[in-house]
Amino acid sequence: MSKALHLIKTNASNPKVWIVAGVTVAGIIVLAETSRRMRRKAIIIKREDFGAFLERFELIPFPQPPPPAAKLPLSGLTFAIKDIFDVKGYVTGFGNPDWRRTHEPADKTAVVVTALLKNGAKCVGKTVMDELAFGVTGENKHYGTPTNPNMESNVPGGSSSGSAVAVAAELVDFALGTDTIGCVRIPASFCGILGFRPSHGAVSTIGLLPNSQSLDAIGWFARDPSILHCVGHVLLQLKAVEPRRARRLVFADDLFQLSKVPKQKTVYVVSKAIEKLSGYQPPKHINFAQYVASNVPSLKGFCQQSTHLQNGISILKALSSVMVSLQRYEFKTNHEEWVKDVKPRLGAEISNHVLASINTTYGNVKNLYKVRTEMRAAVQSLLKDDGILVIPTIADAPLKLNSKKGYSTEFHDKAYALLSIASMSGGCQVSVPLGKHDDCPVSVSFVTYHGADKFLLDTVLDMYASLQDQVSIASNLAPLPDVNGNMDASELLKEKGNAAFKGMQWNKAVSYYSKAIKLNGTTATYYNNRAAAYLELGCFQQAEEDCSKAISLDKKNVKAYLRRGTARESLLCYKEALEDFKHALVLEPQNKVANLAEKRLRKLIC
Repeated sequence: MSKALHLIKTNASNPKVWIVAGVTVAGIIVLAETSRRMRRKAIIIKREDFGAFLERFELIPFPQPPPPAAKLPLSGLTFAIKDIFDVKGYVTGFGNPDWRRTHEPADKTAVVVTALLKNGAKCVGKTVMDELAFGVTGENKHYGTPTNPNMESNVPGGSSSGSAVAVAAELVDFALGTDTIGCVRIPASFCGILGFRPSHGAVSTIGLLPNSQSLDAIGWFARDPSILHCVGHVLLQLKAVEPRRARRLVFADDLFQLSKVPKQKTVYVVSKAIEKLSGYQPPKHINFAQYVASNVPSLKGFCQQSTHLQNGISILKALSSVMVSLQRYEFKTNHEEWVKDVKPRLGAEISNHVLASINTTYGNVKNLYKVRTEMRAAVQSLLKDDGILVIPTIADAPLKLNSKKGYSTEFHDKAYALLSIASMSGGCQVSVPLGKHDDCPVSVSFVTYHGADKFLLDTVLDMYASLQDQVSIASNLAPLPDVNGNMDASELLKEKGNAAFKGMQWNKAVSYYSKAIKLNGTTATYYNNRAAAYLELGCFQQAEEDCSKAISLDKKNVKAYLRRGTARESLLCYKEALEDFKHALVLEPQNKVANLAEKRLRKLIC
């Protein structure tokens, strides 16, 4: 029994004791209510800015020149900056309290921030970021995770998470971030806004904390394409007018296979958007991985010795591994001494990145830079002066908040395969929102060669309204149903498909099997055979879909499991592929293909 209760019990007849007890209880209740209200107020404050800001302040824009001088181009606009840019009198925190604690306030403001102030924009604060500009989720264990306004239960994407959220939540008109291996492009896609990564070196990085100088680029977010365009003109110091030129869109068909979003909401939308616009040539389609394999010879030395990833997908894994190695090598060069001296407290994911950077010995550094040089030349050769590569920005949906598992190897392999194109070529890229699929934001990216920033910004401004019109139309379209028909005719078409397959005429085989399916969509063999032809063509997503249909019609179809496993592995969906090969082994325990595949995938996942 507590002393207070014992005192009350022994002096129960004394009225003074009851008065004291009553006052004490009332005080406790008042304190509890005050505390509750303060906590509620703190939550409301955080919700008001979605947790995007690390610190609020105002940097007043330069004065507007008197008439008849033209109005400053960014006059009346507000912006926020990532906690990686110097502002005179403030400590640049790099997203980590130990960094902030061990560094002095900046004595100058970053060149890029000054340029925006000179052109009429007002800065209203610094935003939360992933620590040391590592990470892709946007989570920060010290300062909290900004709330994604489009999907409040999911991560906003990083490392420029706070800047993306500030724009998506309409707290500012635009915001600055940095992009090393996707730090602007990922949050732009996850938050459903525009995000621009300029050509490497096109925007001054004086006053910016470096993560990896060969990959770092200062990027920006906006909701409105005209603001994105205007900010670009200021930061890139572009000429206001230049002759209009034709545009040629090049769709990377193999990269769209990495995404689960139906092409009806991506490729189809972009294709339809340009039909009624002037100055656009008919779009082209390529297998981009095969193009890279043929035109970046130094990558062969970084490829894993395996043949199970067909038609060049493995070459993009090699490209992304070079990108990550280059980032880690330069981060080590920049910050190894500080990390070893301070031993900073870091979130688990960031700690893994930092330790991998600091503890690795890099023996082939010259080859890393050689790949970068060859990749820039390859993209320039493909796109020339009028081409724009169209790819998914990111292949998968954003992770749920506070997920203990984090992103899988599959996610990173797919994401880095897509993000490495602009990072390693030094080209410019813009992520453009295209509505939603299954309540997740959808985006595509336009990528072009180094130095074509104005061309790309002009293209986005030109296409944006038409793209959004097509998004609205596509959201109301339904897939066409299967058409059943004559059994004998479908069997004859299947046999023709088999003959074409044996003759290695894969496209012809697909055509025959497709006709058979139109006549009779209830036979598993037709889908299974077409999947085999799709695998030969490197059309892995279509092969996966056909195998899934075959399995739904015949649960014991071993070949369908094997082919779907192959397709999924090629799409870098390792866990799903492993399940398929395991299922095949249940049906056929001695199957050598399934047995080897299972062992290989277990090593990949572990």
